[in-house]
Amino acid sequence: MNLKIISTIIATVIGIVAFLPYFRDIFLLKTKPHAYTWLIWSITQSTAVFGIWYGGGSWGALNLTVGTIFVIVIFLFSLKYGTKNITKSDTVILIAALCAILVWWFLDQPFISVIMVSAIDVIGYVPSFRKTYFEPWSETTVSWFLFALSNVFAMLALSEYNFLTMTYFIAITLANISLFAICFLRRQLIPKPKLS
Repeated sequence: MNLKIISTIIATVIGIVAFLPYFRDIFLLKTKPHAYTWLIWSITQSTAVFGIWYGGGSWGALNLTVGTIFVIVIFLFSLKYGTKNITKSDTVILIAALCAILVWWFLDQPFISVIMVSAIDVIGYVPSFRKTYFEPWSETTVSWFLFALSNVFAMLALSEYNFLTMTYFIAITLANISLFAICFLRRQLIPKPKLS
């Protein structure tokens, strides 16, 4: 069997498995996704998927395509089950990201678009980074580790390695590792809250 297909299967399976504990913890009210973050990701990841397919990513885009569906679903769940810890700075970040998305959509420059979507996506992490710093038990740590691992296999599955196909994957992989690290390190300092 082709190594690209094997990497695609592994990436997609890990990606799906990564979302399962996240959904479980949302319904158990342990994980509280930040609606602004997941809204930004719904828009950017959907558009990035098209860019990766367009850039020749082929099999490597499959994992991200499946993941986009889950991201949109989590955004919808975040409206009911998400954090209420939303600050003015979170709102400023959301408005800036949405304005940047509008500019990016009207660009006819694939390279600038990839840089913008990657930057906007990472900016989308900021409200979750802030929330997780203060509430490290409000995220499902294993999911963030698995998201990063899934992205590594997805990169191995890419048919073409170029700026269009790699930039977004590298950006979100590093951001996922950062969120995992924030959870892990802050949990050493902040005791687990009791569920009411």
